[in-house]
Amino acid sequence: MPSVKTSPSFGKSLFVLGGARSGKSRHAQAIAEAAAATSAGPLVYIATAQAFDEEMRDRIARHQGDRDTRWQTVEAPIDLAAALRAVDGADTVVLVDCLTLWLSNLILGEVDIEREVDGLLAALAGLEARIILVSNEVGLGIVPDNALARRFRDAAGRLHQRLAAQVDSVDGVMAGLVQHWKRPA
Repeated sequence: MPSVKTSPSFGKSLFVLGGARSGKSRHAQAIAEAAAATSAGPLVYIATAQAFDEEMRDRIARHQGDRDTRWQTVEAPIDLAAALRAVDGADTVVLVDCLTLWLSNLILGEVDIEREVDGLLAALAGLEARIILVSNEVGLGIVPDNALARRFRDAAGRLHQRLAAQVDSVDGVMAGLVQHWKRPA
C-alpha cells in the first residue's frame, strides 16, 4: 500500500476528492489523526452513509473498524451543517465522509440540494474546528444515460467547485497517490 503523507499543514479546512477505492478515505483519516495529535480536542467522524442493504452495512462496519477509540462518530445523513455546528470547537478535528453519499441522501429524500449546500458552506465558514471533507469525483466518465444520474453528477460537480473555492486545501487521490491541488498561501 502506498504511504500516506500525514502533514497536518492543510490550514483549517481540507477537501479530499478521488474516485471509488482511490485511497481518499484512508488519506483523509491519516491527515485527521496527525492533526489531532497536535491538538487537545476530540477527533470526530461525521458519517453520511445510510445502511440500506447488506453490502452497505459491511462497508460501514469496515470503515468503523479502521478507526480506533480516539474517534467519536456522529451520523448525519441529511443535516450535515447542524452536525458540524454541534461538534465544533477550537481544538476539534472533524472528518466528514462522504459528501457524495450525503448528496444521494438529499436527492432520494427530495430535499432542496441548493439550500443544503448553501447551509453547509455557511456552516464551514463559521467553524472553529479543523475540518476534512471527503467526496467522490464522479464527473470523469461518460455522460450518464438517465436523468437521475445526470442530476446527481451535476450536483456533485457544482458542490465540489464551490467547496474547492472555499476551503484552504484540496487534495486529489488516485490509485493511492496524493496530489496536493491547493494549499494555504
